[in-house]
Amino acid sequence: KKELISKDFKVFLTRNSDRYIKLRNRVQYARNKSADLFISIHADSTLNKNTNGASIYSLSEKASDKLSQALADKQNKSDLIAGLDLDDLDKDVSDILIDLSRRETKNSSINFAELFIDHLKRKNFNLLRRPHRQAGFAVLKAPDVPSILIEMGFISNNSDLKKLTNPKFQKELMKNISIIIEKYFQLQK
Repeated sequence: KKELISKDFKVFLTRNSDRYIKLRNRVQYARNKSADLFISIHADSTLNKNTNGASIYSLSEKASDKLSQALADKQNKSDLIAGLDLDDLDKDVSDILIDLSRRETKNSSINFAELFIDHLKRKNFNLLRRPHRQAGFAVLKAPDVPSILIEMGFISNNSDLKKLTNPKFQKELMKNISIIIEKYFQLQK
């Protein structure tokens, strides 16, 4: 937040403490604020203690691999997907509108993911072997807000855990993410 505000971005956090907020409420919050980008930041864990590195997810109803599907399933279990109120429109018309919006949103999310990977590779950050993954995370399902989920690393891996708990690493990662965000919006103009 501090990095982005210093670049004159308007930033809204879904939370600023360690309390749970339903997934659909996070998405709805972004939509209510007319967000131009929704970023969900995580540190995850997996049974394979060798899994390490940052990655980024964009929306896909079909996961790109088993790990992606397992992570999405784990997060989505706790919540239902937010719905849209398009009752006044013909079903075919509303389906087409939603589909068009989702396509544009999905493409914007993929563009952000590509910027993220290219930038962090150039800065020598440790990334997963295939850092851009796709899954059906509930927080990525806003049809009108480009949304991405960043996995900063895995707390189940000792090397990642050491980095993720290091304030210097945290600051450097957030500084680089803010640079990526700035570049993303410059390209949108």
